[in-house]
Amino acid sequence: MLAFAERGPEWAAFVDRLPGLLRDLSVEWGLVVDGPPTHGYCALVVPVLADGVEAMLKVAFPDDESEHEALVLQHWGGRGAVRLLRADPHRRALLLERLHQRDLTELWDVEACEIVGGLYGRLHVPAPPQLRTVASYVQRWTAALAALPRDAPIPRRLVEQAQSLARDLTADSGGAGRIVHGDLHGENVLAADREPWLVIDPKGMSGDPHYEPAPLLWNRWDEVVGSGDVRDAVRRRFHAVVDAAGLDEERARDWVVVRMVLNAHWSVEDAQRAGRSPDAEDRAWITRCISIAKAVQD
Repeated sequence: MLAFAERGPEWAAFVDRLPGLLRDLSVEWGLVVDGPPTHGYCALVVPVLADGVEAMLKVAFPDDESEHEALVLQHWGGRGAVRLLRADPHRRALLLERLHQRDLTELWDVEACEIVGGLYGRLHVPAPPQLRTVASYVQRWTAALAALPRDAPIPRRLVEQAQSLARDLTADSGGAGRIVHGDLHGENVLAADREPWLVIDPKGMSGDPHYEPAPLLWNRWDEVVGSGDVRDAVRRRFHAVVDAAGLDEERARDWVVVRMVLNAHWSVEDAQRAGRSPDAEDRAWITRCISIAKAVQD
């Protein structure tokens, strides 16, 4: 949890609250710790027994992304996703069914994309009105692209293309109003007993399902590079998920371009806020983003 605390005062306060919060939840919900805790980027997860039933207690950092996780899981009702057993949204606490530790990264990447694409139809159900929209996020994010320096390490034509595509995509309501996971890649799909694979960790937005595929392209990047043909490897993944999900190829491609340019832009912004030029790690990530944006179009 040291890495959490090092992110700033709000994260340090979150870490300080965790021991007492876990004790309170254990007493209130009648939980018994059943194994060592683990954590992802934004949450602590503790194996527990709830009335003798194996479960997982998840406590997340209180940000926009975790605000409606319980609501989304409730709407999915365990169909294609982990089942929600109990929740306290105010404290960002979820009691979830326990799944296996195996995830889709154990499979061939194209097969993993096909499995995720096959799950989309069960997840992209009508969104409840409480969810923030993809369009509201993207409009704000792309507005910031106007301030990107012309000497930034992102091709200007891609920046301008992303701005244009974002305007068109957010103005077109076709296909919008569905629950969008937002970060659906192989590590967020776990093996289970009641179904072969179940989705975890939704970010919970309302929008266009075509927004969804990009994380499948930027994750497991070592395998893409190791293939010897980055363009072909990216396109195999892209077409696998689009075909499995029955998505419109052009619309999915446009969203990939927008998301990858935004990702590259955020890396430039982070460096600017730190008062420095993008370092080697930043540039490697920016190169990855640009490579994906080009690969799905070339």
